[in-house]
Amino acid sequence: MPKIILVTGGNAGIGFELVRLLAEKGHTVYLGARNPTSGKEAQDKLISDGLKTVKFVEIDVNKPSTITSAQLLIEAAEGKLDVLVNNAAIGNLQHDQNALTVEVSTIRETMETNLYGLIETTKAFVPLLRKSTSGAPVIVNVTTGMASGWFQSQPNPYMYLHWVAYNTSKAAVNSYTIALAHELKSEGFKVNAVNPGFTSTKLNGFREGGKSMRDGALALLPWALLEKEGGTGLNINDDQKELPW
Repeated sequence: MPKIILVTGGNAGIGFELVRLLAEKGHTVYLGARNPTSGKEAQDKLISDGLKTVKFVEIDVNKPSTITSAQLLIEAAEGKLDVLVNNAAIGNLQHDQNALTVEVSTIRETMETNLYGLIETTKAFVPLLRKSTSGAPVIVNVTTGMASGWFQSQPNPYMYLHWVAYNTSKAAVNSYTIALAHELKSEGFKVNAVNPGFTSTKLNGFREGGKSMRDGALALLPWALLEKEGGTGLNINDDQKELPW
C-alpha cells in the first residue's frame, strides 16, 4: 500500500536521495525544505525524472510557524501521515569543536536544529501519524555512529571524535528516540534512530572516502518502510545491525 511520507531536509544530500528512492516505490513523498526555491527545484528535478508523487512543502525546523503550516497542508491534502523522517540537520563543522575550546554558541546553534527542531517537528506530526492506515506509523530519526557513547569510548575512537557539537546533538537525538519509542510503543509506532554511515555530503564538505548519497539513503530506506512486525527503539548502523547507544 502506498504511504504518505514526509522527509525533512529533503532538497539535498541523503534526504534528496531518500525522497527519490521512496517515490520510485510509488509512495507519496513530501520533500521538506526550508528554502522554497531550492525545495521547488528539487521537486522539479524529481518530477522531470518521472517521479510524479513528489510534493514540495516548506518546513524550517527552526521556525515553528512553518512546521505548523506544513502539518496543516499535509493534513488538508492527505488526512494522515504514515512516515516521518527527521533528516534535517546541520554540522557546523567549519567551527572548532574540540571539547575544551568549542564555543558554547556553536553547540547551541547545532542543538537548535538537530535536537530542538526535531522535537518540535515530531510533536507537531504525531497527531497526523496517529491517523495512519498503512500498518504502523513510523518515525526515523537520522543519527550517526559518532553519537554512540560506546563506540566513541573505545581505545581507538573514530577519527571524528572532535566534532563535539555535532556528536553531542546527535547523542541527544538518540536519547530522545529512546524516550519517544517507549512513549509511543503501545500505539504501535515504530521509532528508530538510523545511521546512514559515512557519506560524502555538503554537511561534511564532501569529505573524501565516504559512500555515495544514494547509498547513504539506501541504509535508511528499509526503516522508513517498516511494517507492524518491525522493531522499535533501536539504534541501527548502516550495515543494518543494532549499534550500542
